[in-house]
Amino acid sequence: MTMNRIQLLPPQLANQIAAGEVIERPASVIKELLENSLDAGSKQIEIDIDKGGSQRIKVTDDGSGIYEDDLALAFSRHATSKIRTLDDLERVGSLGFRGEALASIGSVARVTLSSRTQDAHSGWQIKIEGQATASNPIPVAHPKGTTIEILDLFFNTPARRKFMRTEQTEFGHIDEVVKRLALSCFDVGLSLRHNKRVVHQLRAGEDDHTRTQRVASICGDHFIEHALYIDLEASGLRLWGWTSLPTFSRSQADLQYFYVNGRMIRDKLVNHAVKQAYQDVLYNNRYPAFVLFLEIDPLAVDVNAHPAKHEVRFRESRLVHDFIFRNIQRALAGLRPGQQATSAHKPNIPDITYSKPPQQQKIPLQVQEEIALYKALHEIREIKEAEGLVAHNVVQPPVASDNFVQTLESIASPKVEFSHPSPFPKLEGIITKNSEVPILGFALAQLHGIYILAENEQGLILVDIHAAHERITYERMKKELEAEGIKSQPLLIPITLTVNEIEANTAEQAADVFAQAGIEIERLGPTTLVIRSVPILLSDRNMGQIVRDVLSDLIENNLSSRVSNLIHELLGNIACRSSIRANRNMTIPEMNALLRGIEHTNNSGQCNHGRPTWLQLTVDDLDKLFLRGR
Repeated sequence: MTMNRIQLLPPQLANQIAAGEVIERPASVIKELLENSLDAGSKQIEIDIDKGGSQRIKVTDDGSGIYEDDLALAFSRHATSKIRTLDDLERVGSLGFRGEALASIGSVARVTLSSRTQDAHSGWQIKIEGQATASNPIPVAHPKGTTIEILDLFFNTPARRKFMRTEQTEFGHIDEVVKRLALSCFDVGLSLRHNKRVVHQLRAGEDDHTRTQRVASICGDHFIEHALYIDLEASGLRLWGWTSLPTFSRSQADLQYFYVNGRMIRDKLVNHAVKQAYQDVLYNNRYPAFVLFLEIDPLAVDVNAHPAKHEVRFRESRLVHDFIFRNIQRALAGLRPGQQATSAHKPNIPDITYSKPPQQQKIPLQVQEEIALYKALHEIREIKEAEGLVAHNVVQPPVASDNFVQTLESIASPKVEFSHPSPFPKLEGIITKNSEVPILGFALAQLHGIYILAENEQGLILVDIHAAHERITYERMKKELEAEGIKSQPLLIPITLTVNEIEANTAEQAADVFAQAGIEIERLGPTTLVIRSVPILLSDRNMGQIVRDVLSDLIENNLSSRVSNLIHELLGNIACRSSIRANRNMTIPEMNALLRGIEHTNNSGQCNHGRPTWLQLTVDDLDKLFLRGR
């Protein structure tokens, strides 16, 4: 027989080829079975695994069940109860819809399927062992719902079985799939056992407390303690869930869960939007953690974009990207001291157990005793008196001149070139005679020319002077840039670029994108571009390479923030160089002005390099350090 003749593949071989796309490893089987259970309306699902899934996988649910006549059909390719027409596919709300999962699993394993519907008098069971034909259904005792047991995965495809990893590795993938799906269905209880040992026992519940408990059990209490809950809606989109504070980050992207209409996905567009939202506040090479849910009209998203349904396509990708990016960025920027999780700005205090000595009464810090002193700081005539009183008890740096506050009040906003940014925030409207104790309290002293020690109602505040001032300066420059836009300058000698035809077409179509970034670009020929204007702030950069990089982003992702990122990076460097350096002696009014600036600045919990700007030590923390009350 010649090899160049076209022929139909045998059904079993076709199913095994399809299984290669859908069933990569035991975790893929778990994903498909759990999605079927959820689509069946299950409220309780039990998963039993032996030997990392290679020996045995069993999933039991209390869903709607499968009719006797449909049991064998369930193992046929492209057989499903979830869609009927193309319109159903475009509006699909179920997790599964292709009807390939059971057929693929049945072609590479020994499968037993038992099920009973609500109106059936008994359950029914069929078996299939790596072949196209299932056994005849037999009656069995079974509660409402479905049980599917899979033995000896890949028993008839030895090559695939050789590619399986160790038991521990394979179970790690299963555990991750179960956790991802558990976060998508708070109203469903799940249990997972491996080698007869309970790994997860998750209680169902739709109230906020139960949801938070499930997220904490899967992502850890530390994540919840350092997470910001958001719930935002606009333009027919809703984004809700938990996203980590910038002070909580990971060395890799291993704690990132994103769902679109309840479907877990891994999407480049979404990852780019979240990464961009954290750009100004996250330390280099660190990743945010999040559990986020996007709700969108099913017609606006194509879920049939990946064989394993890991990816989706958005019809309005730019709208979705900007919605995710803007809302997360605003939520993070809107945090102020006192609104963030307490532990996010608290160092780890060791909980050491000692034999209990005679107890001594706590002596709490009495910040109220200093209020009258610090309220007077806004009045020039009382500055010297205030500094004298504080200096009597605490060693202080040299005092400021009498016109210090006037100088602070009169400092103008920096010019567009940002060559001389203001060293302190304006005090107007921040400190008044009737002010209560501010969130970050009042300054007590400067430590080693690097830190501010301040006292608030909770205890002691430690502030990194340079990092805090850097953030204040940077945010002020960003606001001015946003208000005035990116200013460009024409080039005396335009830059000519030779590109391929796809890049030239992209540049022509995205002329408005380049214009918003301060770049005037024109197409002169099939593969020739000319740059006529560039942003003033990037005039000394290699604009030819920048334009090529932007075109690459637009072709790959249909969007680019490269120019904006470069400008913000430049502003960050200017802010860093312009901020207060170590060993500069500061007066009490200067330190208090900086504290008030932190309280009224976006993203003030960390500098633009991601380092924290301040920490809180409560009285209880101090008691613990000094073993008071033990």
